[in-house]
Amino acid sequence: MNKPDQHIFVCASFRASGGDTKGVCQKKGSVDFLPYIENEILDRGMAAMVSSCGCLKLCDNGPVMIVYPQNYWYGNVDSEEKIDSILDALEEGTAAGEYLLA
Repeated sequence: MNKPDQHIFVCASFRASGGDTKGVCQKKGSVDFLPYIENEILDRGMAAMVSSCGCLKLCDNGPVMIVYPQNYWYGNVDSEEKIDSILDALEEGTAAGEYLLA
């Protein structure tokens, strides 16, 4: 596998202490978006990968998604349309400003 241009992390609300997930991201369906993002990456031929991750401690903005190495932090990513906008911007080499967290 070649090194991806982007690594997309989607908060899945896992806690370091274990136990049940408690955060907003998981409750708002962040994990359900993982297959959609993966399929979009493949369909678009992007050199990117997607991973779920533990709690990012930004629950008021959930679901949260981070793109590295660009260091884009996105909040309220709660629809396929928003994901499409973010992926469109990545393909263009820019950020989807309307969803960026300050």
